[in-house]
Amino acid sequence: MPTETVLVLGATGKTGRRILPRLRLHGTAVRAASRTSPTPFDWSAPSGWDVALAGAAAVYIVAPPTTGPAHEFVARAEAAGVQRLVLLSGRGADTWGDSPFGLDMRDAEAAVRGSSLDWTILRPNNFNQNFDEDVFHAPLLSGELALPAGEVPEPFIDIEDVADVAAAVLTQPGRHTGMTYELSGPRAITFEESCELIARASGESITYKQVSPEEYAAILVEQGLGEDTAHHVAAMFVMMEQGLVTGAAAATDGVATVLGRPPRTFEDYVVRTAATGAWQR
Repeated sequence: MPTETVLVLGATGKTGRRILPRLRLHGTAVRAASRTSPTPFDWSAPSGWDVALAGAAAVYIVAPPTTGPAHEFVARAEAAGVQRLVLLSGRGADTWGDSPFGLDMRDAEAAVRGSSLDWTILRPNNFNQNFDEDVFHAPLLSGELALPAGEVPEPFIDIEDVADVAAAVLTQPGRHTGMTYELSGPRAITFEESCELIARASGESITYKQVSPEEYAAILVEQGLGEDTAHHVAAMFVMMEQGLVTGAAAATDGVATVLGRPPRTFEDYVVRTAATGAWQR
């Protein structure tokens, strides 16, 4: 059985909390780290990083929300004897140009690539689970999802596939060194189609409305987000409409390359999630 320790940052987050049981089932020793975990970790508190890193052979990293900290963290990881880094980034991060969106992820990628450690970068599309666990959920419950997404389709990926890929990479030393995996679902769909599928499976009336980036930022501010954060999120949709985030909205073979099977479909996600009552009003 594997004896090395894997440090999972963001252990209570969307990907981290799914990766942990996969690693444990594999027999891997894990150290869960987050602001609320037994092993505390906060990107704004570097004084606690060395304790989290001590004795870890590999680290799963979710990029910090600002530029800069990833470089110091990677240097600390090298000094602590870490051997491998697996970074969660975003689809097509090197095609985002000078957009203010994703500077944190691109900075983290530069830190990882510039290290002397074995590294692998995971770049998923938007998660299916954003429709029931995150930013799109509340609007769906209100009956209307308003976004500045345009007509460019998105090959949404099931976060369970992302967790499967991350766990595989973390438990297969040497097989994925220096690789950047673009991860997507099997086909691209528009936000309007995603709403139609959710409406049909849930039996609820749900529509999609196209709004401008400025209108969307205002909606987010009304929901309680700060203005800078709201405009940052809106900038992502501007890039999506331009086809930059999704790489021309093409599906990739990243999941199949790592796992030897195709990714889960959006329809499969919708059926599973509708059964939980997540979209019932």
